[in-house]
Order: sequence, then C-alpha cells, then structure tokens
Amino acid sequence: MKIFEVNKNLQFSSPREIKEFQDRALVANIEYMATASPYYKELFSREKIDAAKIRSVADLAGIPTTDKTILQKRNSDFVAVAAENIIDYTTTSGTLGKPVVVPLSENDLRRLAYNEQNSFTTAGLGRSDILQLMLTLDKRFMAGMAYFLGAREMGMGVIRVGSGVPGLQWDTVSQIHPTACMAVPTFLLKLSAYAEAEGIDFRNSSLKTAICIGEGMRNPDLSPNTIGQRLAAEWPELALRSTYASTEMQTSFTECACCCGGHAPADLVICEFLDESGNPVGEGEAGELCITTLGVEAFPLLRFRTGDICLHWTSPCACGRNTLRVSPLLGRKQQMIKYKGTTFYPSALYDVLDDVREVDCYVVELFTNATGTDDILIHALCPSFSDAVQAKIKDECRRILRATPPVRFGTQEEIEALRMPPGSRKIVKLIDKRRGVKWE
Repeated sequence: MKIFEVNKNLQFSSPREIKEFQDRALVANIEYMATASPYYKELFSREKIDAAKIRSVADLAGIPTTDKTILQKRNSDFVAVAAENIIDYTTTSGTLGKPVVVPLSENDLRRLAYNEQNSFTTAGLGRSDILQLMLTLDKRFMAGMAYFLGAREMGMGVIRVGSGVPGLQWDTVSQIHPTACMAVPTFLLKLSAYAEAEGIDFRNSSLKTAICIGEGMRNPDLSPNTIGQRLAAEWPELALRSTYASTEMQTSFTECACCCGGHAPADLVICEFLDESGNPVGEGEAGELCITTLGVEAFPLLRFRTGDICLHWTSPCACGRNTLRVSPLLGRKQQMIKYKGTTFYPSALYDVLDDVREVDCYVVELFTNATGTDDILIHALCPSFSDAVQAKIKDECRRILRATPPVRFGTQEEIEALRMPPGSRKIVKLIDKRRGVKWE
C-alpha cells in the first residue's frame, strides 16, 4: 500500500487539483492507519467507523479528534511499525507535559528530507546556497536532523555549528561564507550585538537569508512584531523567513518571499481549523490547527489537535502557490491567561518585554493565587537596572495588556537556571504552575 506520494508541483496546482490529490491520498492513509496503528484500529472499532467509507477530506468530520493528552497516555499504541523498522527515535519537547516518543522509519526519514527540501525552496534557497545550522542536532530533537536531511536532499552545503556561542558562529561565517542560516530570532539579535561589540561588519557578511524557528517574528495580521522590527532595523540586509512545525506533525509550514503566512505542503498534511467545540472556523478567524498526516509510516496521526491557535487563508498567494497558509501562532490553547479582567496569550507579554532593550532575557511564571485565579510573575535579567527601567516595563504592560504584573529582577545565574531547567533541551520562556495545567 503506497501512502507517501511526492508531488513537487502540487503547491502550484489549482485548488480543485489539490483537493483531488488530498482526497486520494487520504483514502490510502486511512486504510493504512485502520490496519497498522493499534490506536486507530481500536478507535475505528469502538466508534463503528468504516474506513472504506472515508473517501474525501469532508468525511473527516465524522472521526473523533485526538490531542497531546491522548498521545502521552497511549504513546506506544500510535506506533504503526515493528521495532526493527524504526531507524530514528525522537521526542517532543514536553512543553505542555510529558514528552512523547515519535519514532521514524526509513520511509519517514525520506519524507522528512522531502518536507524540508520543499520548505527551503519555499523560503527561496537553492542548491548553490550554504546553510549554517545554529541549532542542535542531538537531544532527541527532530528538527535539527530534518534541516540537515532537507539541505542534503537539495544538494546544499551544510555547516552544523550547533546552538549558541556567537564567536564560533561568526568565525564560521568568516571562514566558510554561508549564505543562509537557521536560528531562533532572539539569537540573531545576540549575534548582531556580539558583532557590533567585536567590530565585525555583520551587515556586509555572506549571510543573506535567515530561516527562523521557535519564536514568532510577526503578529497575526502578518505585520512585524517587536523582534521582527528590531531585526529589520538592526540587520536590514538579512531576509527573514519564518517556519512553523512540530515533532508530532513531521511537517513544516514555511513563508515564501511574500511573507503572508506559512504555506502548508498539501501533499504531506491535511489541515482543519476548529473552535473549542470541534466545529470549523472561517477563514481569517482564530482556530486550533488540527492535522492529518499524509505519508507517515511509523507514527501517523489522524485529526490531531495540535493545541496551536492561528488564523488561516486559502486565497492564492502572489508567489503562485495555491496551498493554504497559516498565520503566526496566537498562542497555545492551554496557555491562555486570564489576568485581572484581561485575557491574552504569553506571546503578548513576550512582545512587551522584547521591546524593552534594557532587558537581556526573561522568564514568565504563571501560577494560581489564593483566590483561585491566574497570577503572573516576570523574572528578568537587566544589567542596567534602574527605577526608570522598571517604570518602562510597567508602562508598556499597562499600555498593551491593561495590567501590570510584578517583575522580579534576578542575577544572570538565577535567570539562566530558570531558562534552562534540568533535562530541558531548549530555552524556556514560560513556566506554567497553574492548578489544572499539567507541568512536568
């Protein structure tokens, strides 16, 4: 049974052709999941779902959704291949609970390479580019390996520098002259600050494109957020492209040069956008991204609710692609904050703090207070602390959030300990200790 079908030109096909492809691919993938996945085999039996009657994307609405909680509880039941067919073991970051093990077969690694090749092409990279990876490839991290495999598939040169260490990053740029990099946006700000301090002419370096992961650079309306504005002002020669992905999806949504949302690869994933009751939301309305993987062999997912809230658009893009596009994330469903009559996602706080230049880094702590409501404590590192800086943070919070959560200024050691807790493989910006919110 063929479940992985490559169609590099599908993104430029008509909406009707894209729909026909997805309907056909869904039939094969549903048939596979119903027989190979213990979880979905049980689900279909329990819910009396006839897999043979699922003939189009429209038929998905009759199938129950799954979410991260179910993946955590039934992790091994989602594995659809024998252990001897697993090549690579990865895990989710565990931001919202216990990490989920996501294994990949040889077929899945090929699919992953194709996915990132498509992502790089969408971002405007080509075979002649040299890509500097400013992120880790170890610690069970799928993304780093995916980027390497995608660049290799495309024929690009790759430099695996790893995360952090600005001096090594710039030394690599001066020696090998990469044209593109993959990095977290706030690390790019650290790179430019380091270059200025060391007298490095970074604006005339070989780096021309940055594909940014892990943090948003735009608001939901696609205008630059604080980080995006700072990068554009400090390093205008660097073209910025956002990419959004997750380990569970094994799929990337990447911006083209038009920067009007991340393009969904229609031959790799089917997307739905749902409200809290599981009903579809309209174009341009906030909804939870719910995905069905196409072509995944070892850990296929059917109607998986990602927990990520975003907008979507289906109108043709000026780049010529007709695939749907997703906005930067508004937030994660479980991370919504209700604070003193105001409701917002942590990203709104991040935007405020990123705009205060005196703040080097920070961690937002959420907890439940004695009255049973949400409370906030901001931990910040501010080497040039003053009453004026504290007032500036409060004024910005009041202006943007209509509330002023308390700020605790800590030492570098204290803040770094919060940002990199034991066992974490990436920097933490949010610690959620609220009752009813799982945090492990």
